[in-house]
Amino acid sequence: MTAQTVAPVTIATVGSDAAPSWLSERLAAASHPDALRAFEIARESFIASRRIDMSRLAATLGVDRTSLFRWVGNRDALLSEVLWSLAVPTLVQAEHACAHLSGGQRVTGILTHFVDDLITAAYFRRFLRSEPARALRLLTTKESPIQRRHVATTEWLVRRDLGDAPLGGAIDPSGLAYLLVRMSESFTYADLISGDTPSAARARVAFQLLLRVDP
Repeated sequence: MTAQTVAPVTIATVGSDAAPSWLSERLAAASHPDALRAFEIARESFIASRRIDMSRLAATLGVDRTSLFRWVGNRDALLSEVLWSLAVPTLVQAEHACAHLSGGQRVTGILTHFVDDLITAAYFRRFLRSEPARALRLLTTKESPIQRRHVATTEWLVRRDLGDAPLGGAIDPSGLAYLLVRMSESFTYADLISGDTPSAARARVAFQLLLRVDP
């Protein structure tokens, strides 16, 4: 009998592992080709700055809406997985860009890169402008798994780069991760939350202050 090889946890996997959904598990297992095809078409539409419309998507697939909902769930469920599928490569790119850093500098760098990419992605900003209430609900509340995945990913970074007792044990990793995510959200979605201008530069300063990192 051979031992099973356990895949290492990475910045690309930790979020979905911590907060899986019915659809994410179905897509990961590739157990339903129709669901995967629907997801891929929806993702392409989102990147092309087209609204994900369930009726149009069903027509493209040559099925009725009932079948589509049975394959992927409702629109919010599909949107959540599309959004997270785009966040993952962004996080991976941010990690690669900060590979030369360590400790709090690396956490600050990765989180700042992520904020900057979200602010400058034209298709993502279009979604925020066209559906602000839905966007904030899916991205920043418990209504979808996205925020839980974001927090889990950030906690993984904190534990990896700052240890299990960050900031001298002043706060636990999960609490620090939650604060970092809320700060990230505040600067990424500043225009929707407070009417301010989104700013990666201001986010960086906030991360540095919280993590006690020298500029």
